[in-house]
Amino acid sequence: MLVSLWHFLNGNLKAEDQFPLERAVETFCSGVMPFGPFYEHVVGYWEESKRRPREVLFLKYEDLCRNPQEQVRKLALFLGREKGIDVEKVLWRSSLNRLKELEVNKNDVCAVAPHIPNSIFFRTGTVGDWKNCLTPDMAQRIDSLARVKLQGTGLSFDDE
Repeated sequence: MLVSLWHFLNGNLKAEDQFPLERAVETFCSGVMPFGPFYEHVVGYWEESKRRPREVLFLKYEDLCRNPQEQVRKLALFLGREKGIDVEKVLWRSSLNRLKELEVNKNDVCAVAPHIPNSIFFRTGTVGDWKNCLTPDMAQRIDSLARVKLQGTGLSFDDE
């Protein structure tokens, strides 16, 4: 999430105003992020999904990439739309590659922020791509923070 956000923010800045990755890691670990501390949001939604499973569905992107058919079925069941669902059609229609190639996403701008091109919302979609950006020290710092913040919640993230 951090690397994607970093790319997104820098994609909206001039070259001289770019946000260094080291600073992005620092602000992330300090909890100073747009919309607030990441782990507090994640744990909050996780806890609500356990308290109110019929009202809050918690999915992880890594699980969606690992087994997309199962996750689409889980989403359909949550929405009460499991009967007659064409899982493969849903996967095709929502695939990153297809969405990136839609004319509206290649050439239009965000409706609520016209200075932002829609294309900025689509990057690689690759689980584990952070390894191409973060240093081992950065990754270790984030992993340590995640262990502390998620301790006792029953929630964990893969090492991908």
